[in-house]
Amino acid sequence: MSVQHLRNSPNSRVSRLSLISFVFFFTYFPGLVLSAVVTLSSIEIFKTHEWLKPTPTVYFRCTHDNKTYLPDVKKKHILYAFNGEESWQPLTEFVGRKCKRCGFYEEDKILSDDVFDEWELCPSDFAAPGGKYLHFNKKEFNATFLCPECLLFTNNVTVSAPEGNHKEKGMNTGVIILLSVLVSTVVIVAAIGAYKYWQKRRREQDQARFLKLFEEGDDLEDELGLGTII
Repeated sequence: MSVQHLRNSPNSRVSRLSLISFVFFFTYFPGLVLSAVVTLSSIEIFKTHEWLKPTPTVYFRCTHDNKTYLPDVKKKHILYAFNGEESWQPLTEFVGRKCKRCGFYEEDKILSDDVFDEWELCPSDFAAPGGKYLHFNKKEFNATFLCPECLLFTNNVTVSAPEGNHKEKGMNTGVIILLSVLVSTVVIVAAIGAYKYWQKRRREQDQARFLKLFEEGDDLEDELGLGTII
C-alpha cells in the first residue's frame, strides 16, 4: 500500500480529526481534567523526634502514594531550598480537583514513624502568584510548595456558585462540546467517504460506457464489412 494511499485513507482522516478534537477540548477546558505536579521549594524543621539517631530520616507522603524521602534535610533550624529539579521531586501529583491527605514524617526503625504534621493538600491552596503555597506548624516545620499548573484550577473557580454545582455544570458543558466535536468529525468523514465513493462509481460508469461504444463500433464494422475492406 502506497504512502499516498495511507495519507488519504478514511482511517487516517479519522485519527487526525480525533486528535485535533481532543487537543481542542483540553486546550479550551483545562480545568475539567486537571493534572498538576507539586514540588517542594523549601523546608525548615524545628525539631526531631528520634533521640537515638543523630540524623533524622524525613519523608513526605500522601495517601495511596509512595514515600518521598528528603535526603538533604539532616538538621533542625536550617532552611533548605530546592529548585524542583532534584531526583526525588516531585512530591505528588493532582489528577482532578480532589484534595489529598498528606504529611511530613520522620522514619522510626523500631516504633511507628513520627508525624511532623498531616493535613489536606488541595489544588486550590496554590492560589498565590507562581502557584506557591506555604504550610506552617509552629512546633514542627515551615515548608513552601510550588504547583504552577494548579493555577489553571484556581483561575476557573466561580466564587458566586457552589463548588458542586460549578463542577457539575462544567463537566456537562465539556461533555456536550466534546460529543458535538466528535459527531461533527464523524459526519465530515462520512461525507468525504460518500463523495469519494460517488467519484469512483462515476469513473466506473464512464469507463463502462466508453467500452460499450467500442464494442458497438466493432459490431457495426462487422455488419457493414468495413473491417474486411480496411
